[in-house]
Amino acid sequence: MNQDHAHMKQKIKETVDQLDQQLRELSLRIHANPELSFKEVQAQQWLTEPLEAAGFQVEKGISGLPTSFRAVWEGATGGPTIALLAEYDALPRIGHACGHNLIGTSAVGAALALKEASPQLPGRIIVLGTPAEEEGGGKIIMANEGVFDEIDAVMMCHPQQKTMVLRGALACVDATFTFHGKQAHAASSPEKGISALDALVNAYAGINSLRPYLKDDVRVNGIITKGGDAPNVVPELAEAVYIIRAKTVEELKTVMEKVYRVVRHAAEGVGATVDISEGLIYAERNNNKALASLFQQNLEDMGIEVHDPPQTGGVGSSDIGNVSQVTAAIHPYIRLGDATTHTPEFARLAGAEEGMIELNRAAKALALTTYDLCADKAALQQVRNEFEDWKQQKDEG
Repeated sequence: MNQDHAHMKQKIKETVDQLDQQLRELSLRIHANPELSFKEVQAQQWLTEPLEAAGFQVEKGISGLPTSFRAVWEGATGGPTIALLAEYDALPRIGHACGHNLIGTSAVGAALALKEASPQLPGRIIVLGTPAEEEGGGKIIMANEGVFDEIDAVMMCHPQQKTMVLRGALACVDATFTFHGKQAHAASSPEKGISALDALVNAYAGINSLRPYLKDDVRVNGIITKGGDAPNVVPELAEAVYIIRAKTVEELKTVMEKVYRVVRHAAEGVGATVDISEGLIYAERNNNKALASLFQQNLEDMGIEVHDPPQTGGVGSSDIGNVSQVTAAIHPYIRLGDATTHTPEFARLAGAEEGMIELNRAAKALALTTYDLCADKAALQQVRNEFEDWKQQKDEG
């Protein structure tokens, strides 16, 4: 790294520190007012306010998603287009137990620091507000609408139990099984009824019987959301919601066929019928190793130890997987604490001092890596070459 680049990167880190109190207050405000997927009205407003004040061109409600946004800053000409992704939806009952208050704010903080520290940076910096990561797949909708087609690289940073830059993610889909039977009095005329609940329970057991014959990385998890209205009435309606995961979209579709076959046979076996509805398919994650290497170097330069991802298990799913099929993308993690995501303990950390420290580090790493891509054409080309090679292999295979 030449002296000019080293000086500018130091200035970027100092600028993030100058913004630290503002970022803390923003993150804590979102944390204290959790909003569910597609309902992130306050978070959208709070995240876009400082970007508008800094001169970013802000557009709300892109891709038909009212709580999405795009904030653009045009630096000097001749550079790449880099997107920093902001997530800000929460979970039911346990709030920001995935730390999206930190994710959204770190993207905003990185963009603000870049514009202030390096106003002539060659490049186009975009903060994309991507709603409904937890349930609904906002990034999938945005990817399908072409939002990422002209973007050279995409980044976001997630709090976790340990710092990693190459952790993968499974393809997944949520499926709702609605069984329809026929009501009857459960004591005086049960023979006239068809139990939708029995069909569901048989399906539940049948799905469990599949497990020994599925690959180790396949996950099929479900809950019963409706089992009937009264114990003395044969249930005419029963419902279950499942999340099905596999290593790739192709493998996921195979598992879905097996699960759906079980569900249909379970309904047929008791004379019921079943409706199957699917959510959007979350694709597997294609981590860009060259981009991850830049991010890791910036973390290590800050004295942060980076760990290898788990070789098996230990992964979930995210809609950035669909983005990574369109352009170069990474989804690194920075340690927040010992709690696991989607727990009350993690939600507490996301609003505590541990969360504020992670926020500062994430904003710095995002800003520094974006600077690398804009200031070093060779680094950018390596990132793009890797993605184009992967895309060609996928198209051919």
